[in-house]
Amino acid sequence: MPLYDYQAKHPEHGCAYCKHPFEMMRRLDEPPLKQCPKCGADLVKLISAPALARSKSKLDDRAKAAGFHKLKRVDKGAFEKLY
Repeated sequence: MPLYDYQAKHPEHGCAYCKHPFEMMRRLDEPPLKQCPKCGADLVKLISAPALARSKSKLDDRAKAAGFHKLKRVDKGAFEKLY
């Protein structure tokens, strides 16, 4: 289930929970929240970046274990072998 970020439409009227952005896990077929579940203040759905980061170190470790080599460009046409 995806995480959605919400915040009070008017933070000065919200509670301690919705005054600052908070995450809520909701099913895709559920409509977005309109009111704070704790105080009933109007909410807005925030746009947030997805967490798609991959661990570069693990990728390097797996490539090295599989026998691949990693090269770093040091000059035009010259490369240095890192592993």
